[in-house]
Amino acid sequence: MKTGKLSSVEATQGISIFDGVPHSSRDTSNDLLFALHGVYSPRPLNYEIVAQSADEVRDVSNAPALSMGSYLEESGQTRLLTTISIYSQPGDCREQVRLLFMNSVAFLIWQAMGKYPKLIGAQHRPPKNALLTFGVPFSE
Repeated sequence: MKTGKLSSVEATQGISIFDGVPHSSRDTSNDLLFALHGVYSPRPLNYEIVAQSADEVRDVSNAPALSMGSYLEESGQTRLLTTISIYSQPGDCREQVRLLFMNSVAFLIWQAMGKYPKLIGAQHRPPKNALLTFGVPFSE
């Protein structure tokens, strides 16, 4: 299986990433893209990005580090503590004062707690400048 990087020898011999991927001269670029998808599939988006407004941040129950642990204890789900990963970083406007990067377990628990998160995106992992707010660090 190809790694996606060509050595200088392969590049001069005309070997490309499409070698070994069945295609014909009538294939469109989309046909080739879908054929390569299985070989070079994108990384999953593991973290949901939740924006919290200034009003939400004022309510301490909207801080996962203060409310999620007690919720899990009260509901008898403390075993989930080792699967939660939440990072945060400051936002840049009143509607997004704090950004939370929640893995899927944390996001589902947050919803089960009756929170209505404003989902603004998703990404593979939290940004490097985000701080671990609650749970365990991400791993790959």
